Amino acid sequence: MTPIDQGTINYRDEVVRKLIHLCSLSIPILYYFIPRTDSIIILSIITAFAIFLDLSRHFNPDFGKFFYKFFGFLLRRHEVDNKKKNLNGATYVFISALICAIIFPKVFFITAFTILIVSDSMAALIGRKFGKHKFLSKSLEGTIAFFISACLVIMFTPKISGLAIEYYIGIIASAVGAIVENISFGFADDNLSIPISVGLTMWVLYILMMPGVPLVLNHSSF
Repeated sequence: MTPIDQGTINYRDEVVRKLIHLCSLSIPILYYFIPRTDSIIILSIITAFAIFLDLSRHFNPDFGKFFYKFFGFLLRRHEVDNKKKNLNGATYVFISALICAIIFPKVFFITAFTILIVSDSMAALIGRKFGKHKFLSKSLEGTIAFFISACLVIMFTPKISGLAIEYYIGIIASAVGAIVENISFGFADDNLSIPISVGLTMWVLYILMMPGVPLVLNHSSF
């Protein structure tokens, strides 16, 4: 039985792409130690540079040839569409990081972005290799892999007060992220939709379930 989650690059290249994706864990790790203002400045510069390089491959034929020679094997079909001029997933990672750093308190950013990096990778690799059962837009196996790995992330990421309810909130947010990762296929870049949906879910649930916890935008502490 052919796996349901079929990408537009072969599985070996998918593994390489996800290994590179995992390098983005450096973003939440460094952000933990760097003040919010400095982080936003750094992410703004990196994001602007990433967008410039990404668009250059569409508008500068010479640079495009160079870019595709070394990185073309990692790009999905929609990312090489010269008519639509779509950005690639790596650029969306930086855009997402910048948006989430601006919007969310540090504890939510670190959790949501780590889930993006770890769980999105697990969903893609497990779903493409073992996905046999259709669930929404992708496979049940890939979605379960996302959820389980996201729950593991919740166990190790920072908390505001350390109460048990924070872990339950994280698990609910992980389930939301798993569904969003699944249904984003084909119409939204999940590098944006996953961390934003996870972060917003956590924020709403903290307000509803832990109204006494101060959710100050103080990114130097929790």
